[in-house]
Amino acid sequence: METSGKILLICDDKSFSVSFKQQLSVLGKYNVIVEPTFQAAALSLGKGVCDLIFVKHTVGEIDIDVVMLELKKVDPDCVVIVLLNAQTDGLVNEFEELGVFESIVWPLSSDKLRFIIDKGTKVHALLIFSRRMNQGLKENNLALEKQNTLLAKRIEDSTSSLSRLYEDLRTTYMRTIRVLAQAIDARDHYTHSHSENVARYAVAIATELKLSAKEIELIRQASELHDLGKIGIEDSILLKTSALTALEWEQIKKHPTIGAKILEPLTFLNGVVELVRQHHEHYDGSGYPDGRKGEDILLGARILHVADAYEAMRSARSYRKIPLMKGEAILEIKRNSGSQFDPKIVDVFLKVVDNL
Repeated sequence: METSGKILLICDDKSFSVSFKQQLSVLGKYNVIVEPTFQAAALSLGKGVCDLIFVKHTVGEIDIDVVMLELKKVDPDCVVIVLLNAQTDGLVNEFEELGVFESIVWPLSSDKLRFIIDKGTKVHALLIFSRRMNQGLKENNLALEKQNTLLAKRIEDSTSSLSRLYEDLRTTYMRTIRVLAQAIDARDHYTHSHSENVARYAVAIATELKLSAKEIELIRQASELHDLGKIGIEDSILLKTSALTALEWEQIKKHPTIGAKILEPLTFLNGVVELVRQHHEHYDGSGYPDGRKGEDILLGARILHVADAYEAMRSARSYRKIPLMKGEAILEIKRNSGSQFDPKIVDVFLKVVDNL
C-alpha cells in the first residue's frame, strides 16, 4: 500500500501519540512524525514538507500563537489542526484569527478524522499551488518589465520585437485568466461553467449599456475570477445542503475579500481587483464586505452582481438540486430591484435576458 501522506504531530504525551498513530494506521499508510515540542517540530518541518500538522493543545505551556509563528516561518503554507480536550468557542475563534485551519475535540470517529485529513491535504496543495503560481507570475512580470524598458530605448527601430513582446504578454495574461477560472469551477460539479456563464451574462449587459471595449473586457475578466476567494472556504460549508449557521455565513462572506487579496499582487489585474471585492455589495447598502451603497459601488460590480445572481438561480446547487425556471429567476431579480440590485442595471438586464 502506498503512503497516503506525511503528517507531523506535536505532542508530549506518549500514550496519546501511540493512540493517534494507531487510529491513522486504520485509515491509510500515513508517515506520522511525532515531536514533543514546537521547536523540534519546526526543525523536523524544515527537513521536508508535511501535508498536515496536528497540535495537541495540552503541549507544555506554549501558546498556539507562538507555535503558529514558528511553523509559518518554516512553511508559510502549512495547514495546522489543533486537537482539543473539550469544545471552547473562545479558543476556536482565537485560533482562527491565528491561522489555524481547524480546531477539533478529540477523540473523534475515524470517518470524521478521514474527512478532516482529506480536506486539509487538499487545502495545503491549493495553497502551495497558489503561492508558486503567484511567484512565477511576479518573476515573469519582472522579466517582462525589464525587457520592456530595454525595448523602449530602441522603439523606433524595434517595432517588430515590441509587437512580439506584446503578443507574448497577452498570451500569458489570457492563459493565467483561464487557469484561475478553471481552478475555481473545478472544485464542485454544481458550479461547473458558472464563471463562464456569469461572464457571458455580464458582457451582454455591459454591451447593451454601450460601455467601452476596455470596460467590457475588465468586466469579463472579473466575472471569470469573481469566486476565486472560495478557494479559502471549506468544502463542508460550500457544499452544505442545509441552511448555513451564522458562523458559516460569516465565512462565506469573506470570499470577495480573499479573492481580491489573491489578485492584488498581479499588477496586470489592477482594474479587476475592486470589481471582485465589490461583487456582493447591495444597492441599498446591505451587502458585503464593506456595505457600499448606490453609486459608491463600481458600475462593473453592479453588473456582475445581477449576472451572478441570475446564473446561480438558473443552476443546480448543493442546497437546491432543481434550478429555478427562467421566469422565476427573472421575477426574483425584479423583486429585488432597488434593494439588492441597481434598478438601471435590472432594466438593461430585462432587455437582454431573452437572448441569454
